[in-house]
Amino acid sequence: AEYPTANEEENLPPTPFFLPPRNQYMRRLFAYLMERRGIDRSIIQHFAHARTIYEEANHHNSVFVGLDEHGVARHAHKRSTHDTGKTFRINMEGSDPRCSFHWTGVSDRLYVFEGPIDLLSYITLHPEDWRQHSYVACCGTSSLPVLWMLEHNPSFRDVSLCLDNDKAGHTASLRLAEQIAEQFEIASSRLIPENKDWNDDLTKLAEQDHTEQTVQQMG
Repeated sequence: AEYPTANEEENLPPTPFFLPPRNQYMRRLFAYLMERRGIDRSIIQHFAHARTIYEEANHHNSVFVGLDEHGVARHAHKRSTHDTGKTFRINMEGSDPRCSFHWTGVSDRLYVFEGPIDLLSYITLHPEDWRQHSYVACCGTSSLPVLWMLEHNPSFRDVSLCLDNDKAGHTASLRLAEQIAEQFEIASSRLIPENKDWNDDLTKLAEQDHTEQTVQQMG
């Protein structure tokens, strides 16, 4: 009998991509994103309506869906809705790394984030006319989703790199800026959160507001 060589095994068909089953309700997803993460309800509703955010049926994880240029789901990023212990987050097998969670607006401005929660947090912090602009979450620090967005939207002229305020975020931003300049002749700018990431900025701001309200009530 002939055994397949390593080469032949490498040519096996790629894992087929499928979305995890949707839960009928999104209570846990809304509770987690609003109460734990401070994200504005109307922003969650917007993406839920676009069917790019939903709650998974089996484990109640939050699922962030990435669509291709035809509106077909090609990518899914799962994240647990409870933060006890180590946070569970994973890109579904078979996902196309280029088509991660994003929103395409009409302006020439693109904002780049590491994760979906940071993307939603930034919009919550800067809600004015947010739908006009475009946003992409790399679901890591891969440059593929950014280059894919630029390729499919030749009108983009203003790229803001909003990656984390840490060594990995700074390194990835430099690498991305070089690739964007080289391939698209666009100069990008760096937007740095005050804390480690945009969700830290958002939750700390909410804590300050809460403290100030409590002090006012006591006074």
